[in-house]
Amino acid sequence: MLTSETITALAAELAEAERTRGVMPRITARHPDATIEDSYAIQGVWRDSQLAAGRTLVGRKIGLTSKAMQQATGITEPDYGVMFDDTVYRSGADIPFDHFSNVRIEVELAFALKTPLEGPDCTLEQVLAAVDYVVPALEVLNSHIELEGRTIVDTISDNAAYGAMVLGDVRKRVDEVDLRWVPGVLSRNGQIEETGVAAGVLGHPAMGVAWLANKFHQHGQRLEAGELILAGSFTRPMWVSRGDTVLCDYREMGIIECRFV
Repeated sequence: MLTSETITALAAELAEAERTRGVMPRITARHPDATIEDSYAIQGVWRDSQLAAGRTLVGRKIGLTSKAMQQATGITEPDYGVMFDDTVYRSGADIPFDHFSNVRIEVELAFALKTPLEGPDCTLEQVLAAVDYVVPALEVLNSHIELEGRTIVDTISDNAAYGAMVLGDVRKRVDEVDLRWVPGVLSRNGQIEETGVAAGVLGHPAMGVAWLANKFHQHGQRLEAGELILAGSFTRPMWVSRGDTVLCDYREMGIIECRFV
C-alpha cells in the first residue's frame, strides 16, 4: 500500500498533467507494489480536488467491460471513473483537440438513473427498473499516463482514462429497444473504422451498471438518482487527430457526430 503522502503527491501530479495536457511516467514503473486500492485512492484525492475547485459531478464511467476493450488494452478487469459537467458535449459539437492527451473515441450507451442503485447483489433487473432513459454516447479517452506498459493501476489512477462524452439526441426507455442489439458503426472522415453491438458489454450493457453498483458497495457507496452512467465501450478505441470528423450510427438510437478542432 502507498503512503497517504505518496497518494496525495501522485494525485497532484495527475492534476497538473491534466492542466498542462501533459503525459507523466507510469505510476507502476515508479511504485511497482501499488495496488488497485491505491489507484482508487489516488483517483479519489484527485476527484475531491476537482470538486473543491468548483467542478460538478454528473455521473460515472465504466471501462474495460467488453472483450474488445480488454484485448485492446491488455487489461482484463473493469474499472470506473467520474464525469464532470464541463466534460459533456452534444452531438454536432466542435471539441477542442488540445484539451486532451492520447485522444481516442469509444462507442457506448449511457444510462440515466431515476432511483438510486446499490449492492452488494444488484441485478440486471434492478438496474433496468432504476433507469429513466438510455442515450447513445461517444467517450473521448484522455490518458495522462504513458500508454506503453501501463496496468489497471495506472488507468484507474488516471480517472479510468476519461476525458469527455458526446451525447446523442435520441433517448429511449429500456422497454422501447432491445439494448443488447443496439449497433454502433463508427466512422472517421467518412471511413468506417469500428463496428459492434452493445451485447459486447458483459452480454448486456446494463450489466456494467450492475457491476458498478456492486463495486461501489465495497467502498461504502451507491449510485444516486440523477447520475448518468457511461456503461463501457462495445468497440475498440479509435485514434483521432485534430481536424477529424467522427460519426457513429446507432440505427434506431440515432447518429452522433462531432469534430475535433
